[in-house]
Amino acid sequence: MRVLGIDPGLTRCGLGMVEGSIGRPLRLIDVGVVRTSSHLPVAERLVTIERGVEAWLEEHRPDAVAVERVFARSDVSTVMGTAQAAGIAMVCAARRGIPLALHTPALLGVALVMVRLLPPYIARV
Repeated sequence: MRVLGIDPGLTRCGLGMVEGSIGRPLRLIDVGVVRTSSHLPVAERLVTIERGVEAWLEEHRPDAVAVERVFARSDVSTVMGTAQAAGIAMVCAARRGIPLALHTPALLGVALVMVRLLPPYIARV
């Protein structure tokens, strides 16, 4: 099974592809970031994110997509941008009929440490 993990953000939207099966360790396939300039209008930035996510879906053909759940922060503009980028990622997966799950950052970090794709000291950040 191939899973595309997405860490949504308006300036930096992280993407990571893993592959694995029950009883076997996950294998990291690819990682990347879709970047947008804060000097551009939000609509243009969202189009850039949509194109980037679509390119990853096309290239890697995941069986499922996992998007990091948006959590409250003190800066409303950060929450809004993150939520907008997450929405774009969800629409891209839904458009293709790919199963989608939302996960908390802590859960994703623990899962990656458990399969040894992420050192424990990074997961605590």
